[in-house]
Parts: sequence; structure tokens; C-alpha cells
Amino acid sequence: MSEQLKEENTPKISKKKWLWDNFVSLGSALLLVLVIRSSVIEAFKIPSGSMIPTLLVGDQIFVNKFAYGLRVPFTDWIGEKPLYFFRTKEPARGDIIVFKYPEDPEIYFIKRIVAIPGDTVEMKNKIIYLNGKPYDRTPAPEEQLNKIFKSLEDSASEYPRDRMKVFNDKFDKTTGTIMIDSQSYFSLDMPARTVPPGNYFVMGDNRDNSKDSRFWGFVPFENIKGNAVIIWLSVWFDLDQQSFTFHPERIGTILH
Repeated sequence: MSEQLKEENTPKISKKKWLWDNFVSLGSALLLVLVIRSSVIEAFKIPSGSMIPTLLVGDQIFVNKFAYGLRVPFTDWIGEKPLYFFRTKEPARGDIIVFKYPEDPEIYFIKRIVAIPGDTVEMKNKIIYLNGKPYDRTPAPEEQLNKIFKSLEDSASEYPRDRMKVFNDKFDKTTGTIMIDSQSYFSLDMPARTVPPGNYFVMGDNRDNSKDSRFWGFVPFENIKGNAVIIWLSVWFDLDQQSFTFHPERIGTILH
């Protein structure tokens, strides 16, 4: 008898109210995801080799969109310039950034900041000179080389070890690993340029296989989506070659 009374006293939820509650819950969750994606963190996939050896084709990364300030949600999607609640810091030399390609904002590029506003940057014999002084560069040690070229085994014909030179360039707060093709004249020289206010000079770590600020100019701050921070997956399907590449050892790699 008590069980029967309990069932009779339990309020019944109408199907219409149940559907509405679930719709609100789903909508709220979706809105939260979109807000986080717009203002805090977003995933990107690396489609080219311009950042080898730091990033490989197929690396999938998280980009910290809060790195330089808290954005008003969705303003970088619906307008030309994102709006900020507040700014936290300025982009620094050595930061790896994802940005809207200045010549076609529908396309996203990823490069490393080499020079910031007010800097004078030039290249002589494949060496970057910042404000008249060469970047502090040291050859990569053997252990690091072995790891890099092991990850490039699938592209050994394109990146032969005897021809590719790998260095660690010291930036303000980080050290970036760059690769140079000793037999290529692609990145030999570049005349001095001064970076204007609000802009940044960026380059790919694969210096002889990167179309960057040397060719199309500077990146305005408003084009920057965020700072690349970590690799969360590394997998690549090559439909032309009908091949599959998976690098589980790269998962969790912190980018610098």
C-alpha cells in the first residue's frame, strides 16, 4: 500500500517539459564549448612541413587563445578584429602562433615569431640578425638529431640527414629548433626590415621550406589566433601515397 501511495504522489513530468529541459541542457553545453573554443583553447591540424622539426605534418595541436588576453566570445569569428575584455601580455620572440594569413584571412598559418614591433631583422647566409646581432645559435646535439631524423624516416628522401642542418636558436624566454637545407638557396639572404607597431615578423622552423614574412610581410596582432602549446595527437593519412603514419611518442609534447 505504501509503495502505491508513493507512486501516486510522485509528480509526472510531461514529455514536452522533458524535451525542453534536455534541449536547454544540450544548448547550454554546446554554447559553453563554443565559448571555450572562441576565447580559451582551440584545436588545429598541421597540414604542411613548414615547421619541421618542431611540428610534423599530421600533428594536431591545442592553441591557447587566452595567451595574450581574454577575448569577447565570437568576435574573432564575426568581425575582422577580435575584441578583448583585457590583455595579459604581448606576443614574444620565439612564440609559436596560429594566425590568419594576411593575404587571405580565410586561411590559417602557423609560424614562429622572430621579431617584434620595433625590431630590425635581416638574414645573411641563412643566419637571422636581430637588431644587428645574430641569434644565439648552437648545433643540435647527437641525441636530439637522432630523435628528429627518426621521426622523419617517412620523409628521408626529402630530408636527408647529411644535407639538413639542425640548430637550437635562443629566443627571449625559449629555445626553438630550426632546420636548414645546406644545399638550398631558398633562405640565403634578406635585406634588413623594421617591424612596424602592432605587427610581427614570423618564420617557419623549416627555413628552406616555408613561405613566411620574408615573402609576404608582417602579421598584424589582430590576425593572431593564439599561442600553440601542446601536441594532442599525431596522425596522417596520405591519400596520394595510400599511407598511414602515426607518432604516439609525440602525444603530449609541449611546444617551445
